[in-house]
Amino acid sequence: MTLTVLSNGLLFDGHSPDLKEDTHVVIEGDRIREVCHGGAVPKGGRVIDLGGRFLMPGLIDAHVHLIATTADLGSIVNDPASLTTMRGGRIAEGMLQRGFTSVRDAGGADWGMAMAIEEGLIAGPRLFYSGRVLSQTGGHGDSRPRVYDWDNCQCCLPSAQFTAIADGVDEVRKAARTELRRGATQIKIMGSGGVASPTDPIWNLQYSEEEIAAAVWEATSWRTYVMAHAYTPEAISRCVRLGVRSIEHGNLIDRATLELMREQDAWLVPTLVTYTSLHKYGAEYGLPAVSVAKVDDVRTQGLEALAMAHEIGVNIGLGTDLLGGMHKDQSNEFTIRSQVMPALDVLRSATSQNARLLNRDGELGVVAPGALADLIAVDGNPLEDISCLDGQGEALMLILKGGNACKNELD
Repeated sequence: MTLTVLSNGLLFDGHSPDLKEDTHVVIEGDRIREVCHGGAVPKGGRVIDLGGRFLMPGLIDAHVHLIATTADLGSIVNDPASLTTMRGGRIAEGMLQRGFTSVRDAGGADWGMAMAIEEGLIAGPRLFYSGRVLSQTGGHGDSRPRVYDWDNCQCCLPSAQFTAIADGVDEVRKAARTELRRGATQIKIMGSGGVASPTDPIWNLQYSEEEIAAAVWEATSWRTYVMAHAYTPEAISRCVRLGVRSIEHGNLIDRATLELMREQDAWLVPTLVTYTSLHKYGAEYGLPAVSVAKVDDVRTQGLEALAMAHEIGVNIGLGTDLLGGMHKDQSNEFTIRSQVMPALDVLRSATSQNARLLNRDGELGVVAPGALADLIAVDGNPLEDISCLDGQGEALMLILKGGNACKNELD
């Protein structure tokens, strides 16, 4: 099997604050075989000289929507699934070029898109997908016009690409089992109102405790977990008490709820950049007026929530949750977070921490023997100036996914 050697790198391994100079990483197939520091360059393979550049694990985004091709999510059902997939492929390619070699899709992407990426039909990150989001009627995932009605089982709406509307314990069980059968790596539920949905206020509690518990039980039976969209302390605390592992957004959370999350070893995945982008461009990119008005209800408190979560010691993942033309702002999440978190902890959230959230600890998000060879070489030091990760990957000189070069400006 062909060896590739990355030589002369300044290594951030995904964990340690201590950078290792003159590092050589030996890649065999799709995995890292050896990491050594100093001395002669290992022989027997193709050598790529990093020239002392910052070498780190590929980035992981734990909250994306690859099929969110417009900010008006309700309009996606009007397009053929094939067209949405092609547009989503462009979104996935952009993420990969920004250095994100793995993403957790929080609703919409499916087995077909994951296989298209795996087979190389689409250039994109490794995809950990939730399938369709589970939402109650009138919940954050219900984007149907108010005049629309449907007499049959809501979880079987023929037009649904993004959401399975499921009401009652039996429907929630069936919807969760359906997404797990389709290969979902985790289940996503809507636990409160949201910005992008037209009929529910942010503070609205969604799903009964019995329905949430049913989704958690189904996910646990498949040795995975539930992630929940939730903003308010009440919505978050009831989800965490019932076994939900990952809370998405959480902008309005309070100290007591964060302490409960720490006690339960739950995760918070803030998505701060999406509110900044929605505030700037939401109307331009198709966000309905009623949703534009809701953005400020949550935007200003997001940084405060993140700072408090970091202080208390809650598990923090990195997500972005961007829609439509705003996907280009993905890497701005780093500079936003650096206002209240050390750069080291921001990088950990996007690498080793997110890998642990995805249940891929030691395989993703680290530079270590046995890990997948997902690596990026940066022209700059993100620990000194994290803004070098901004933009569309201009400072990334090398991007490897599974040992294969997705970008190489060093040869």
